[in-house]
Amino acid sequence: MATATSSSPGRRYTRSDVKRWWPWALIGGVFLFVVIYILFLAELPPAIGTGDWRSTNSGSAVFDSPGTLLTTFLDAITFAAWLFIVASGFSLIFGLMRVVNMAHGAFYLLGGYIAYEIQQAMTGQGFSIPSSEVNTWEWVLPALVAAGCIAVVGLGTQQTLLRWNQGQDLRQALITIAVSLIVADQIIAHFPRAVPAGAQQFGGNAVSMTWPGWTDQRLNLHVWGVEYSLARLVMLALGVGVGIGLWLWLYRTRTGMVIRAGVDDRDMASALGINIQWTFAIAFFVGSALAGFGAAVGAAQSGVSQGQDVQWLLNSLVVVIVGGMGSLLGAAAGAILYATVFTFAATYLPVSQSQYAIVLTFALIALVLAFRPQGLFGKAG
Repeated sequence: MATATSSSPGRRYTRSDVKRWWPWALIGGVFLFVVIYILFLAELPPAIGTGDWRSTNSGSAVFDSPGTLLTTFLDAITFAAWLFIVASGFSLIFGLMRVVNMAHGAFYLLGGYIAYEIQQAMTGQGFSIPSSEVNTWEWVLPALVAAGCIAVVGLGTQQTLLRWNQGQDLRQALITIAVSLIVADQIIAHFPRAVPAGAQQFGGNAVSMTWPGWTDQRLNLHVWGVEYSLARLVMLALGVGVGIGLWLWLYRTRTGMVIRAGVDDRDMASALGINIQWTFAIAFFVGSALAGFGAAVGAAQSGVSQGQDVQWLLNSLVVVIVGGMGSLLGAAAGAILYATVFTFAATYLPVSQSQYAIVLTFALIALVLAFRPQGLFGKAG
């Protein structure tokens, strides 16, 4: 076998070493090119919608708009926090419990409409509620109620339809797809209860919650003249808080220990007297609640409308699969990777190719999975 001698005495590199390291060298090269492109090579187009392969709407970070780089980075990590809130619930159910809950996106959609309806009832306002008319309690209570309602819906689904099919992935997938279709159709039929005047032109059932008034301001970061939305920073804080809370629950409490033990060896956990069904019911309750809470965050940030159930199911699947099954850290890493690639692609792709941001996002994610099929922090089967 051909070998190559390294500079270190006694160490010889073989072809297998080369085969193992070249994919990472390729990924590193692509990453280095992207960094150089964003920092130095990108240019502002000579006119709107024109230019060559280096022409972007933002130009290079060093020569044209360094503030845009910081803003894009903040957009990415705040979007990642929102993704993590929703996907962590899916990770808890699918990644840890191995329950294929294809209704997670429908639960998200229902939670968003419930939060909107409650905030509208509390404020007595119409479709477009001024942020100055919303206090902290009028955002927190709708978010908590939405989380609680979706938790109950999820628990009911698990107890009545899924617990009898534990370990039967195909049956669980078909059942939850049916639940998803039923819930989505009922949402279209009944939410919002009174469609606001003029809302049809924005997509039928599209509605939006409102952040509390104190978040309706932009903070001066004193870096490159950037001013950033306080509401998005609150969203980041909520994502970090959810992550810390889940970690403490799963790794510092008896319930979390039992959940992880039940996933690793269900029969042994049952033999030790642990009620696996009760424990998994708690996990499903919490995972569904996170979908509802994430929906309240999303409804305040960008609104909620029919069709988002499919979008957020896909988002959650991508985050969990890329990050690794059953890993809370993997869910966080998957959310950051997905949000970063999508946000930077939308900002720095050439103007003539900006519509391909989502394609590039999934291409790079596929590249990661090609070299690490178990995900970034998943365990090899």
